[in-house]
Amino acid sequence: MLKGIANAFRIKELRNKILLTLGILLLYRLGAHLPVPGIPVAGMLAAYKSASANANFISVLDLFSGGALSRVSLFSLGIMPYITAEIIMQMMQTVVPSLAELVKEGESGQRKITQYNRYITIVLAFISAIGYLFLYKSPAFGISFANTGAPELLMDAVVVVTMVTGAIMIMWLGEVITQRGIGNGMSLIIFTNIMSGFPTAIQSTIRSGNMGLLYAAGTLLIIAIVVPFIVYIERGQRRIPIQYAKRVIGRRIMGGQSTYLPIKVNTAGVVPIIFASTILYFPAQIAVFFPGVAWISGFANAISTGWVNWILSVMFIVFFAYFYTSMVFNPDDTADNLRKQGGFIPGVRPGSATAAYIKSTLDHITLPGAIFMALIAVVPSIVFTFTSNALIRTFGGTSILIMVGVGLDTISQLEAQLKMHNYEGFFK
Repeated sequence: MLKGIANAFRIKELRNKILLTLGILLLYRLGAHLPVPGIPVAGMLAAYKSASANANFISVLDLFSGGALSRVSLFSLGIMPYITAEIIMQMMQTVVPSLAELVKEGESGQRKITQYNRYITIVLAFISAIGYLFLYKSPAFGISFANTGAPELLMDAVVVVTMVTGAIMIMWLGEVITQRGIGNGMSLIIFTNIMSGFPTAIQSTIRSGNMGLLYAAGTLLIIAIVVPFIVYIERGQRRIPIQYAKRVIGRRIMGGQSTYLPIKVNTAGVVPIIFASTILYFPAQIAVFFPGVAWISGFANAISTGWVNWILSVMFIVFFAYFYTSMVFNPDDTADNLRKQGGFIPGVRPGSATAAYIKSTLDHITLPGAIFMALIAVVPSIVFTFTSNALIRTFGGTSILIMVGVGLDTISQLEAQLKMHNYEGFFK
């Protein structure tokens, strides 16, 4: 690993990409600590702790914002508006034929989809910012602009515009990382948000009582044991053998070689976890508009935590695993490409039979991978309910899955860049 990192910094182009990525993530964390103008910072953390104790959905939203929400900072909205917009666009591609055609147009079509995604993100950010303003001015937080000397309506507008601007900046920073840095920008921002709460969670667990240190050590040990299993599933493949027919072109004999078609056990990666979390926390985002309505807050709490959350998490993770896999892997196109190249699966007829065989294989290996992810995501939440261990809540199954998935994806990109320059990579 250390040798791979040293090799990465020997290549100027790759070194610049790594430094750019790290610089943007550092800039993002700085923005998460910049308070929104006009917000009385003093007493906000105490008000947040009091409010989150009575409304679990508030602490859940704060977790995915990297603590920016509790500080009422520039980046309070976090990555949620963009992720929600992405889910909407993914769903629309399955029901709107014109959007499905854009996907097939390649880079030009992807640019249009990205532009639509940006517009939806801005609209969702604007709606979320207004909701958070209602939440901050509710009795739970009790923010007042009476001491600012400016009209209250003007200060409301400043708060909303600042948070929407922050959401746009997050979207831009993520896209810059994706285009010019290393890894997927939005995934790395989520990774950073999760990691930012790790030191505080350890301190809180250690100070929780006489058994605090033992709880922290036990939790870290369990995490260290679980991570290799997650890596094993993430990199697991089902290899379908492919044989290419011999072709005589002039005096040359082409083809005849054997290879394989790799199908990952977890083709969708961390997308099902992120999408499922976003859907389940959407009621919490709606609840901020109605801080005084008990049944809405109760519904948001039930969806965000507890047995309802556990059941829905499993269902959504399995659903999005199949949904996203069908989006990125088309058995019909794969079978058609094999036929055009003279390839075939031994014992399976080319064409529709090959497509059906690939689809059946894909369905069979997706289910155990999805169930494994769902269990890893849900079990720590169940354990937290009975132990109240802050470290489990912050660094639980969903967080571990996202972090390991994002880490493996980023290292794989570094690996590919190193091999392009004839350097030894990270994986042996």
